[in-house]
Amino acid sequence: MRVVVDDLISRMTLEEKIGQLVQYDGQPVIPPVPGEKAPAEINPETVHPDGLMLIEKGQLGTVLNTWGPRADLLQHAAVEKSRLHIPLLFGTDVIHGYRTIFPLPLAMASSFDPELIEQVAHTAGSEAATGGTKWVYSPMVDIVRDARWGRVAESSGEDPYLGSALARAYVHGYQGKDLADPESVAVSVKHFAAYGGAEAGRDYNTVDISDITLRQVYLQPYKAAVEAGAATMMTAFNALNGVPSSVNPYLMTKILRDEWHFDGFVVSDFGSIGETIKHGVALDGATAARKAINAGVEVDMMSHLYDKELPALVKSGKVSQATLDEAVRRVLRVKFALGLFEHPYTRPGAEVTAAVPEHRPIARKAAASAAVIVPNWACPSGRGGATSGTCKSWIIQPSYQPLSLLMTNNGEMSVNTSINAFG
Repeated sequence: MRVVVDDLISRMTLEEKIGQLVQYDGQPVIPPVPGEKAPAEINPETVHPDGLMLIEKGQLGTVLNTWGPRADLLQHAAVEKSRLHIPLLFGTDVIHGYRTIFPLPLAMASSFDPELIEQVAHTAGSEAATGGTKWVYSPMVDIVRDARWGRVAESSGEDPYLGSALARAYVHGYQGKDLADPESVAVSVKHFAAYGGAEAGRDYNTVDISDITLRQVYLQPYKAAVEAGAATMMTAFNALNGVPSSVNPYLMTKILRDEWHFDGFVVSDFGSIGETIKHGVALDGATAARKAINAGVEVDMMSHLYDKELPALVKSGKVSQATLDEAVRRVLRVKFALGLFEHPYTRPGAEVTAAVPEHRPIARKAAASAAVIVPNWACPSGRGGATSGTCKSWIIQPSYQPLSLLMTNNGEMSVNTSINAFG
């Protein structure tokens, strides 16, 4: 593969190389409404170039949260109209199912069943692939030990051993034995690193921990995912010990590449390279872009900095040609592994647009396995040998199917559907 990839890189212009490192959403540009302010006047940061125009020029490599007919249209533009016919890679948030919905990751972790989670991940990935998604922004393997953090439900909890076992299961489930399999998708393991250790549980807040705690607790699931063959990683929004993850060479180069020998590519989280300016470690967009790519972040998600700043940075030597080529090489390698050059398009009429009846049994099994019953020790019959009294227990169900259970001291249960339990 290296010979083929290097041959392709040798034929690419500077702009085409940088394009492989750029990610935007694939939605069409909406023209301003007559009489109303243009989006640029309201918030200049939300305005980005026309994705379709960039695609036709070969200056866009990956596309965010776009699937179905729109993804197919953009893929045809990339393969048929760009000079080198390099296919796009479509990435989508597939957190707990695509069309068939499964329990949240925290609930799935409560099953303590890696084999089940592998099946769930494969099912979700295979559905997503029918709409053109060959790259999922999952799994989130952040260790979480502060219940105040708003993204606890996306995690597998607080234990690095369990988190590592489930990280491997997700990678094996999504990616299968061969990324080129039509039902396989590449993972993006997130958020590297220690995103779940945010101070005071505040999202995006700083993380300040010792290297021992970092390596023995927080890094374990990421390392397990890399060892399982994870194709890509996603940076975290937080700063780790004062250095934002998206410009952190200790994480992206020393640990991920030099120690773990990761050979995939790293994508920033949404706009996180631009946010390093607000962190105070970059004075402007050019500095942020330079620090990010030199640290080892190959793809800029939605910051509009790589396409804007890298041409001048490469020409000035502040970013070396070797660094640029290695970044492009890593992205193209994943595209080749996924079989996108041979089979860039989805099969007509194959897209899954609703829950799949054949997938309901695995969804039911997952829901049953994820249920957690909490004993009510205040119940008269719960401890101490009490023999009288009625105890109330709850089974949390979707609000459309509310129920509660009344359990008597002899173990009999009666259903009261007048009580609305929401979960």
